[in-house]
Amino acid sequence: MTQRTPSELSPDQIAALLRPVPNWQRRDVQRSALIALASTLVVFGGLAFIIGGSAGWRVVQQAFFSPQNFADSFPMVLKGFWLNVRIFLIAEPIILAWGLILAIVRSTRSPVLFPARAAAVAYVDIFRGAPAILVILTLGFGMPALRLPGVPNSAIFWGTLACILTSSAYQSETFRAGIESVHASQRAAARSLGLSSSQAMRYVVLPQAIRRVIPPTLSGFVGLQKETALISVIGPLEATRQAQIYAGMTFNFTSYVVAGVLFIAITIPLARFTDYLLQRTAQQREMGGAV
Repeated sequence: MTQRTPSELSPDQIAALLRPVPNWQRRDVQRSALIALASTLVVFGGLAFIIGGSAGWRVVQQAFFSPQNFADSFPMVLKGFWLNVRIFLIAEPIILAWGLILAIVRSTRSPVLFPARAAAVAYVDIFRGAPAILVILTLGFGMPALRLPGVPNSAIFWGTLACILTSSAYQSETFRAGIESVHASQRAAARSLGLSSSQAMRYVVLPQAIRRVIPPTLSGFVGLQKETALISVIGPLEATRQAQIYAGMTFNFTSYVVAGVLFIAITIPLARFTDYLLQRTAQQREMGGAV
């Protein structure tokens, strides 16, 4: 169950990593970079020429890419975007905790917990299969109509809960895949050392499983951040709704571009960090640093 780290590499492996790169390899890298740059310029330059030369480009430019409307709508859309961010920050910790509980329940083999496993399977099947927007509409309009005592009627509350229900179903499957990826010999070794099944899960299986699913979990963060825009259908004044209001007042759609830019500004760093973790994990496996 011990793992090797890069500091524990053999002298031959360290020497291979420190060996200078041959000149022919440098030339190949430079040539590949130049080809990639040239092909990128050709593709995007061609697209810009085709789009810019189209008959309707002036109309589209004025309707979607107006600098004046961009500046005018930005404060309004940004104010709504902070609501998206708050929903994300509240929902994500709950999703992680609830998804992990569901994954652990589904991974148990005790006959006593069969009802809990069946309920977890039904939960995942329902909320992973139902479109998120339908869950948001059902909870956002249906639950307040019940007028249950002590239950909030806020559209923000029910929209956030809908995001939690749908995203936790996906997250539980991610955690379960990580748990199942830990070889059975790990559990057997833990049991032979005197650990109970729950202790083996807690101290042996879960640390490895969680570490392995960090990259796909970060991808789930990106998906959740975008999914918060769906709650606009039940009324909260988040970024998409604010953009819609501005477009309705001015008959200009640049505000939608503003909302898209704000979402992209959050999701791109998360996506690049996910790529970095995936690359680092692959390198560790190549060097024998991962089980």
